[in-house]
Order: sequence, then C-alpha cells, then structure tokens
Amino acid sequence: MTDQIVRWHVLPDGQALAGEVSREILDAAHAAIRSRGQFHIVLAGGETPRSVYAQLAAQSAVWSKWRIYFGDERCLPANDPGRNDTMAWEAWLARVTMAPENVLAIPAELGAEQGALRYGATLRQLGDFDLVLLGLGEDGHTASLFPRRALGDDVGAPDTLAVHDAPKPPAERVSLSAARLARTRQVFFLVTGANKRAAVMAWQGGEALPASRIRPLGGVDVFLDAAAMP
Repeated sequence: MTDQIVRWHVLPDGQALAGEVSREILDAAHAAIRSRGQFHIVLAGGETPRSVYAQLAAQSAVWSKWRIYFGDERCLPANDPGRNDTMAWEAWLARVTMAPENVLAIPAELGAEQGALRYGATLRQLGDFDLVLLGLGEDGHTASLFPRRALGDDVGAPDTLAVHDAPKPPAERVSLSAARLARTRQVFFLVTGANKRAAVMAWQGGEALPASRIRPLGGVDVFLDAAAMP
C-alpha cells in the first residue's frame, strides 16, 4: 500500500473552517456535475461537519444532481437523534430541495450485519466517489474505524464493515471500510478543537492511526482550526 499523501490547511477557527470547506465542496460538486453529470459525496457525522452542513444549507446548488452517502452509522432506530443521517437532514438536507431518493442512508436500524450487507449491495452499483468527508477522533479513529480493530484496508476488503465492539457507544455500527473510503477523487478531513491536537500530532508523527489508512491516489486534505494544530 502506498504512503498517505496529506495536505494540511489551517484556518483561524471553526467558523472559518466551515466556510472554507463548504466552498470547496460546492466547487467539487460543480466540477463533478460539469464532467460526469452527478456529484457523489460521502458525509461524516459529528459537530464539525454539522457546521459545514449548515453553511451548505444557505447556498444555492443543483441539488437534484447530488447523491448523498454516509461513511458510517450507529445502529439506532431510523430518525433517532443520535444517527448521522438524522443530523445531516436537520442541519442541511431538509432545508434544501434535496429529493429523499437521492439520499442513500445506511440501514443500520437492521443491525450491524444486515446493515453492512444491504449498504454493501448499494455501493456495488457505484464506482468511485467524488468526495469523502471524514472526521478525526481523539484516538485517531475516523468513520467507525477504531484503533486495534479491523479497518478493511487490505486488498480485497469489503466495502462495508459490521462493527460490534466500538469503544464509544453504541457499540454496534456500520462503517465503510478504509479501502472503500479511499475509492474517491477527493478526501476532506475536518478537525476542530484542542482535544484533537494529540491525535493530529500522532498522525503527523507517522503513527498508524485509522485516519492514516485512508489512502486515495490523490491524497487527502486536512482542514484544521488553529486550536487543533500542534
């Protein structure tokens, strides 16, 4: 496996980061729609992406050409406030003219095994993503790929993983594998807060974190606020 190529972008604060990333997403969407007719984006959960989604909700775009996927999901009932797709709908998708059939949620309410199987079948019909959004946990995890657990970064790894032992509740989750997350034209990591500084330092120091195993050919772009930068 090739080394990860990383480009670091430091913004003054979370608000500046949300503005910059939302502009980058819109630029990527415009380019994809112009070239290929659709824009396939994978969303992340958490508070930092929520700010980005709120920025997108205030913008104009050809939303009918967007196709929305998710990097991971908690095994909770549909519409549960703890789910990533619920947050995305509340912060962004329900506030624009986004057709529900263009949002391909992970059916994690079926449980980790069935949810992974169903979403894997959905993704088999799709080639590379255009853009993947990811976060960074204090332990270096991304999506629901945690340290010292299967990451799905080897040759022949499945597109989706059933997670039964996540160290953060709920333990049951569905996650795209590291290999599938890397099948994309661009990856943006969104990182804010001083509590992420140690993880960023470990990543920059070459530690084998889950985040460092996402290795698309074009590299990854990490957007940080000043508080998160060592």
